[in-house]
Amino acid sequence: MNKILLLLVLFSFFAVQMLSQNITRDNAPEKYKWDLSHIYKSKSEWKTAREQISKNIPILASYKGHLGESSQKFYEALRLYADTDKELSRLLSYASMLFDENTKIAENQELLQEGEVLVSEYATAISYISPEILSLDREKIDNFFKEEPKLAEFRMFVDNIIRLKNHTLSPLEERIMAKTFGDMGGSAESIYSIFVDGEMPFPEITLSNGEKVQLSNAAYTQYRTSPVRQDRDLVFKEFWGTYSKFNRTFGTSLYSHLKMHVCSKDLRKYDSCLEAALSEDNIPTTVYKQLISDVHDNLGTLHRYLKLRQKMMGVDRLRYEDLYASIVPDVDLEYTADEAQQIVLESVKPLGVDYVNTMKSGFENRWIDFYPGPGKRSGAYSNGSVYDVHPYQLLNFNGNYEDVSTLAHEFGHSMHSYLSNKNQPYINADYSIFVAEVASTLNENLLFDYMLKNAKDDNVKLFLLGSALEDLRQTLFRQTLFAEFELKIHEAVERGEPLSGETFNKIYLDLLKMYYGHDQGICEINDLYANEWSFIHHFYYNFYVYQYATSKVASSYLSTKILEEASMKKPITKTRDAYLKMLSSGCSKYPIDLLKDAGVDMTTSEPFKAAMDRMNRIMDQIEEILAKQKK
Repeated sequence: MNKILLLLVLFSFFAVQMLSQNITRDNAPEKYKWDLSHIYKSKSEWKTAREQISKNIPILASYKGHLGESSQKFYEALRLYADTDKELSRLLSYASMLFDENTKIAENQELLQEGEVLVSEYATAISYISPEILSLDREKIDNFFKEEPKLAEFRMFVDNIIRLKNHTLSPLEERIMAKTFGDMGGSAESIYSIFVDGEMPFPEITLSNGEKVQLSNAAYTQYRTSPVRQDRDLVFKEFWGTYSKFNRTFGTSLYSHLKMHVCSKDLRKYDSCLEAALSEDNIPTTVYKQLISDVHDNLGTLHRYLKLRQKMMGVDRLRYEDLYASIVPDVDLEYTADEAQQIVLESVKPLGVDYVNTMKSGFENRWIDFYPGPGKRSGAYSNGSVYDVHPYQLLNFNGNYEDVSTLAHEFGHSMHSYLSNKNQPYINADYSIFVAEVASTLNENLLFDYMLKNAKDDNVKLFLLGSALEDLRQTLFRQTLFAEFELKIHEAVERGEPLSGETFNKIYLDLLKMYYGHDQGICEINDLYANEWSFIHHFYYNFYVYQYATSKVASSYLSTKILEEASMKKPITKTRDAYLKMLSSGCSKYPIDLLKDAGVDMTTSEPFKAAMDRMNRIMDQIEEILAKQKK
């Protein structure tokens, strides 16, 4: 414990030694690389599994027209569907993660493409299931469930199909949809990903200390936090200048994706793309629009933070280039991967011994691929799709506090997958992003609380409090800005308006300046950053990003309650137990209902108001410390 606390103000010799080695995936010890052999021992074994799945697909298709014959036939078809889907998910997870290790290796890309072809064949083969279930009388379906007890695990699955009856097409139309959108639906995203992660030419820059840096996506994320303003200016100018050279390419790619989504919306008879995207999880569109409205009503809180940041940084005018730098320049917390693991383990202790021990097992058994490398996919994610194995995580760990927070975040996802897979049958083990990001951001909140409680130095406290504020800016305000941008561009295409890279730039820049108070002199936005939208991969996921904001709101409420209960003289675990039950529930209920069971009603603005209260309390704490320091 003492060693961990020392990390808040000093580096240990070992930390400095390890960090100075500039570890990459190529030279990292094996314990810092995920072990995909837990899924398949070799590519040869993967191909054998692919052949077996390929054989199952026509068998699955043979049940077409027979689902209503008997409860036994109904069960057999759903059982084979679930089992095939599980194995296909395993197959695709292996191929995609192998590809993500190095997107420049053509063989890995070809393996992924083989898997995607099989997915398209599978989607076509099962396209009859929903329409055929909908063609059956509800009374007959209910009788099937009474006659065959083994059907019980499929109740939510079947009920959800019936709920979407008005948007489900005929068997032939569903087959055409599956074939068309299966083969072509992800083309724009694939082109974008290949270009950005593998082929885009990034510039080399020379920093003020003489260091030369290849300014890749991962390097941009690292060096935009530089304490040297001159370096930040250079990083932003060169990085976004590079992206601007391909503005038309990015614009064409995103517009192509939007047109596919609008086409799907029209064919399925939704009033809007937003309704189409949210209907899968039964989320009312009012939740999305209420979030945007809540953020607009609380921009004053964001602007209060920006003014506070300007004061703490001691700059005459805050600029967009200043938003990622530490607001306490003389505090530079850095960690090795081992130290980050130990800190995260300590921080999640309020969630119980079983939670901590499972996380520890994940560290010991190579669930995580830590370090960046040439061609490795940028960013971070958790993949919980290998139902019979365990979750995996991809990181690009550089050793700063943000990376420790990312580790906590992704392990929240991994624990959600682990608990859901352990407690639910495969058909109910998946879960909505709407609740997924609650698990990840709650871990971030626990990490923040642990670090703040154990910090002794006021500058460290300021750093942590500032990091929490920055997290709220990025998660609540930045992600909602993205959500509003995504809504605007979808609505434009729905109106039949053509969109180019320049049009995307204008829409995005207007939002950026409005959110950050550019015209009020609060934060200066250079027009060059209008193309930041082209850096956001999530715009290819159709109304995905708003859930980061709603989840942060929910997790803030839950983590506060969990910590309050744990701090009592006689600790209670009511909220913790309800929360862990939610993580173990998969998709056995709709996400809005899962959160209500955990104690959070996301159909109202009250949780957002509570998050704003928390943000203002953090700023109050900062101002108290600054007053004590007479700053």
